[in-house]
Amino acid sequence: MRVLRWYTWSAVAGMTVVVLVLVTGGWLLDSGTPGWARVAGTAALVMTVGATVVLLSRRIAGAEPGAAWLGTAGVGAAVLGAAMLADRNELWAVAPSIVVSVAATFLPPRRQWVAIAVAAAALTVPGTLASLATDDGELPYAAAFPAGLLVFTAWVTLGPLWVWDVAERLHRARRLAAELAVADERLRFAADLHDIQGHHLQVIALKSELAQRLVAADPARAAAEMAEVRRLAADALRDTRALVQGYRRTTLEDEIANATRVLAAADIDARMDVAPAQDRLSDSGRHLLGLVMREATTNVLRHSRAAHATVEYRIEADRARLRVSNDGAGPPGTPSGLETLAARLATAGGELTWSHDGGRFVVAAALPVGAA
Repeated sequence: MRVLRWYTWSAVAGMTVVVLVLVTGGWLLDSGTPGWARVAGTAALVMTVGATVVLLSRRIAGAEPGAAWLGTAGVGAAVLGAAMLADRNELWAVAPSIVVSVAATFLPPRRQWVAIAVAAAALTVPGTLASLATDDGELPYAAAFPAGLLVFTAWVTLGPLWVWDVAERLHRARRLAAELAVADERLRFAADLHDIQGHHLQVIALKSELAQRLVAADPARAAAEMAEVRRLAADALRDTRALVQGYRRTTLEDEIANATRVLAAADIDARMDVAPAQDRLSDSGRHLLGLVMREATTNVLRHSRAAHATVEYRIEADRARLRVSNDGAGPPGTPSGLETLAARLATAGGELTWSHDGGRFVVAAALPVGAA
């Protein structure tokens, strides 16, 4: 999105500035241009170019145009167009067409072309009056050319900005889809937890009430019911642990694939050098290195402004080695998640190290292939 934003702004703003400078610059440098027109045109050109560039920047950023900038651009285009028209330059409508087109980009889509049509009709008037006043015999051309120039300019200006708007809406939709996916997963987990705990707790409550009533009348039956309650509580605890473990279980393969997608979505050029030997690693080892991969990816996204990242994984001498590095690291420091993982890997006979060299941060993990 940053690249597209820069490209859209540079294309539209660059085209606007180049057209204004080329068209009016040639007229200003012409030896036949009156001195008063040259002075007024130069000042108006500076106003128009500056205000137009600011307006396009605000349009790309999604900000309001600002009455001052619209007024500056409008006054500059009007003065420039009037000076060129008074000097009988047929390209007098270029500056007004550009400013009207840029201003229309701030309107809702349905009103943009209505404004363009009204402005095009208005631009036929000065050309018609000038042609009638000079009796040059080119009345149809003088009336139609400014209107056609405005429609063409609006088409060229609104097109790239429309593409930018569509891309931005798609980007927001993608982020919303990701948030909805997280919400759906939370609801799924909540539903699973409710299904497991709801039944156990309901039965425990009923049997506890029954045991309370039987304490005086049938102590042996009450004791049996309480034993059943204890068994149900143990089952509920075991099922809950199994649910949480299955929900939070991760593998190295999944985390590498997830890191590829996440880093690419963050505009980070990620290079994956993964040897096809992961099947030799135990399930526990896959889980531990998966946690390292997840933590390293999180640190890249949270604590750096990386442009490039590298993930290397291979098995050497019965030890699985994972190395994650990135540029653009922030100030030196040790994320708490790495310290916790280092202790877990040490317990499994492995090691986890990290180093900070200038703007580069490297996380390296090693674990025995058969680590339990």
